[in-house]
Amino acid sequence: MLTREQRPLRPPHRTLLHASIVVLVIVAAAAIVMSRVADDDDQRHDASRSAPPSTSTTVQSPPSTSDPDQTLIATADVNHVAVYTDPASPTPTMSFPNPWFVNDDRNAAVALVFNVEAQRPDGWLQVLLPIRPNGSTGWIHAADVTLVPTRYRVTVELAAHRLRVTNGPEILLEDTVAVGAPATPTPPGRYYIRALLQAPDPNTVYGPYAYGLSGHSDALQTFNGGDAEVGIHGNNDPSVLGQDVTHGCIRMSNAAITTLTDLLPLGTPVVIRP
Repeated sequence: MLTREQRPLRPPHRTLLHASIVVLVIVAAAAIVMSRVADDDDQRHDASRSAPPSTSTTVQSPPSTSDPDQTLIATADVNHVAVYTDPASPTPTMSFPNPWFVNDDRNAAVALVFNVEAQRPDGWLQVLLPIRPNGSTGWIHAADVTLVPTRYRVTVELAAHRLRVTNGPEILLEDTVAVGAPATPTPPGRYYIRALLQAPDPNTVYGPYAYGLSGHSDALQTFNGGDAEVGIHGNNDPSVLGQDVTHGCIRMSNAAITTLTDLLPLGTPVVIRP
């Protein structure tokens, strides 16, 4: 029987973060927990819907900022965040619980976060949603969340098999990565980190840590009984780095991903390029 222990991950001291933003979930059996995500990740969003998904595809102006490298992370302050198709909608189309639970385990709670795509002065926020299709957005009440800026960003270049972490213009880390095989490619797009998980045995295919992203495989609907969600994690075979071998996840060196656990908050934007 699986057991999981939750503890907060100490916020990185080099960024301004609310203490609830970063949570580390320790899993007792990585192979089972991480099977919820395509290839090797374990991030299952737990969105309870009051109606079939209907999200806005209208592109709005981004939040006003003097820093083009800055992204606003919205961290939920309420038990459920209602999502609307647009600010004129009278009722929400879906609701996300806060916290949400990895694999529905009540002992593995993770704070609900979004990336903000646009702000309105009347108290509405357009946010990127962790649902299919990738890139879906919806509108939420600003009063339901706390906004915290971050300049951290993860950029993955699939053809070059390169992952880069930046803080504004500063490059903090670069690493050679393995990405999706031709039949199960890693989907390009804009995502964000939803959870950080640590495996008690770092010698599995997942390595010591795994980040669950807001994105989903375009080639797989399910993986090992769960939604085929995309993740970034370590490895147990460095020889595969630099190759197209995964089910859609991104494998990096164990040393590099361990370094990132002290840097990146939940909500860090992740850009995956062809």
